[in-house]
Amino acid sequence: MIVADKNRDVRTCVVLALICGVLQLSLAPNIGLGNGRANLALVFASLVALLMGGRRGVLAGFLAGLFFDLSTTGPIGLMAFCLTVSSYVLGIEGRDRMAGDFGVSVVMFACADLGVSLVYHLAMLLVGQADSLIDVLFLRTLPTALLSLIVFVPFAYYFARLRTTGAGLGGRDARGGHFSTRGL
Repeated sequence: MIVADKNRDVRTCVVLALICGVLQLSLAPNIGLGNGRANLALVFASLVALLMGGRRGVLAGFLAGLFFDLSTTGPIGLMAFCLTVSSYVLGIEGRDRMAGDFGVSVVMFACADLGVSLVYHLAMLLVGQADSLIDVLFLRTLPTALLSLIVFVPFAYYFARLRTTGAGLGGRDARGGHFSTRGL
């Protein structure tokens, strides 16, 4: 049974947005593989879409994309569009996707990650900020997708473990409830 704790969801979004925003501005530009950099805006938007789904995921995707666009030299609105579509697709099935299907969630993110990275870097080729199709595919898209996936996995593992073994109703953990025989 899913109980809607809206305050927990808001706190989760705010803390996750702060962590990903700080990492996007401080860590992502300094750690790269080829010409690729981790996209923590995509990580944030995908986590919100997989955890909360629906409108919150789409709104988080748009705002994270706008944040990414304003903090880079790319065209404004491109990443916002990509993350909005990606969040819609990831969150279409409903909320709390990661609680039961950690592996499926990682695969879904990997597909979305590769798609968003490819579309974004192809657009960068069209506006003249990339050299060639080889540069776009092998030096930008694949490294960006790989680094973003590496950053996503610890967050996804944490949220998958938190949701499945976290505190239940009444403040007891999942190993024992009010009628537990553990203390007897």
